[in-house]
Amino acid sequence: MTQANCRMPDILNTADGEERRVGVEIELSGLGYDELVRVMARLLGGTATVDSRYVTRLDTSMGEFTIELDSDPIKDLDLADERLPRSIRELGGQAMGVIDAAAERVVPLEIISPPLPFTQMDEIDSLMQELRRAGALGSREAIYFAFGLQLNPELPDLEPATLVRYFQAFACLYDWLKARHQIDVSRKFTTYIEPWSNRYTDRLMADDYNPGQSRLMEDYLEFNPTRNRALDLLPLFAHLDQALLERHVRDPRIKSRPTLHYRLPDCDIDNPDWHFSTVWNDWVVLEQLASNATDLAELRAMFRERRKISLHNLTHSWQETTANWLRSKGYV
Repeated sequence: MTQANCRMPDILNTADGEERRVGVEIELSGLGYDELVRVMARLLGGTATVDSRYVTRLDTSMGEFTIELDSDPIKDLDLADERLPRSIRELGGQAMGVIDAAAERVVPLEIISPPLPFTQMDEIDSLMQELRRAGALGSREAIYFAFGLQLNPELPDLEPATLVRYFQAFACLYDWLKARHQIDVSRKFTTYIEPWSNRYTDRLMADDYNPGQSRLMEDYLEFNPTRNRALDLLPLFAHLDQALLERHVRDPRIKSRPTLHYRLPDCDIDNPDWHFSTVWNDWVVLEQLASNATDLAELRAMFRERRKISLHNLTHSWQETTANWLRSKGYV
């Protein structure tokens, strides 16, 4: 029986009464691609179907998982392509074997879950522990590994006021979340987990900030026209208004969905002291803060005060201030 380690937020259903769902993306190494497919099939009792080279679908009782190599150039490589030099094409399978062996050492393998009910997160926690026992490795294994654990939580509703609360809660908690996740040095050198622009957060945190949907999107995209943010809002914006988004950003990798795209945590899966449930429970802190208007207003006021020059601000970090406040309020 799965031990309950993952906390649940107060708001578990959408405005339509359906249980909220979340997609989970896990990057790892240590196992060959075929080996990972076999391990996942054994752990989840699923049936594997090969979609294409380095892309396999796994049909399970939890839904359809995808296992793939996280590199489009490698996945799409075709040594029979006549545009390649003849000497390369003639090597055929031998060359492909060398490429595969090299790719599996430096390119992450990725497990992409179907949208899962929040209440099934303990099963993902157990799955991660089993993958660790099977030999999965995470970010700390080598300097060139920058493996992430990404969450795509469905929102309770898509009203602008709800979105603003979630955005404000994330801006308040970014430093605390980053410290909690202990981002590996390999990911610190990357650009895809950057915080939001300070000019944007100053606008977002104002007490009178009450935009409609279009204004909300325009404000964000003016300062953050990129996927490379720790909380990436572009999939959500594609769902809300594709045409408006494309006036600022055109990127075929953006997938429309009514979720946030939380990219900050690293995947430290081979560390026995690291757990998926810790990452998830920290996200639940954000959920709870977003649903408590009084506490959110208090922390936002502290955040704005933090922008001022004072002895306290010079001698205390915002991460420390946030951690103490969360403890005092019983969030952690």
